[in-house]
This record gives sequence, C-alpha cells and structure tokens, in this order.
Amino acid sequence: MTIPFPSREWVKAYGAAINASESYRVASTEWTHGAVALVVNRQPEIGIAEPVGIWLDLDRGACREAKVVSQSEAEQAPFVITGDYGQWKRVIRQELGPIAGIMQRKLALKGSLPIVVRFVKSAEELVQAATRVPTRFLDE
Repeated sequence: MTIPFPSREWVKAYGAAINASESYRVASTEWTHGAVALVVNRQPEIGIAEPVGIWLDLDRGACREAKVVSQSEAEQAPFVITGDYGQWKRVIRQELGPIAGIMQRKLALKGSLPIVVRFVKSAEELVQAATRVPTRFLDE
C-alpha cells in the first residue's frame, strides 16, 4: 500500500522511518539546533489547496515528533525549507539533494546555512528515510 505525499499518514510513517534509521542516528548525534520544517507550496491542481508544513522535531539523532502543520506554524521552526511539490518529489526520489536544492535555489532555506551545511550527512539520511516510505505522488 502506498501513502499519498504529503498526507498526515505519510508524515507519521516518515517520522517512524527516521527513528528506524541507525545511520540517521549516527550522523545526527550532534544535532541540537531544533526543529526542521519542510513546506510544500500550494498546488491546487493536484489537491494541495494550502501550503503543507511537515514539522520534524529533531534532536541528537531522534525524531521526537513528526506532524503536519500550517505554513504559519512551520515558519516558527529554526530551520524552514520551502519548495514546490515537484522539487520535493525530486528530493524523495533522490534526483535532487536537499543541500544542492538550496544552493541552486530550487528549495528556499530560512535558518543558518552554515549549520545546515555542517550536517550534510544528516540531510542525506533524512532523504534516505523518506525513500523507505511507500509513497504515492498526487500528480501521478
């Protein structure tokens, strides 16, 4: 069974996949910089009427909470990465690295770029965890 991205069910499964990842835990033991919010821009033609925020409460290699939030709630996170649906789909399919996406301005970062760059391996492991969620994309 596949789970539609970015539904509440998908986000819950993503949080579980992060916590099941030993490689994420090892890469992120020094992450003490707070939550990361991923924002999927609105795209009404595929059923995303409002931006969808994915709140990841990350700390020292664990995801303490993964939930869907509004854009205004997502903006409260110390790190917010925003992008169009197609870009997030490319990230999940490992066609676009999250750091490369930020550098190429395909994804927008609010927060400290130097801190994010220090945790490239963590970002890669977050993507690996996303690939383990059986995902159905809304535009396919």
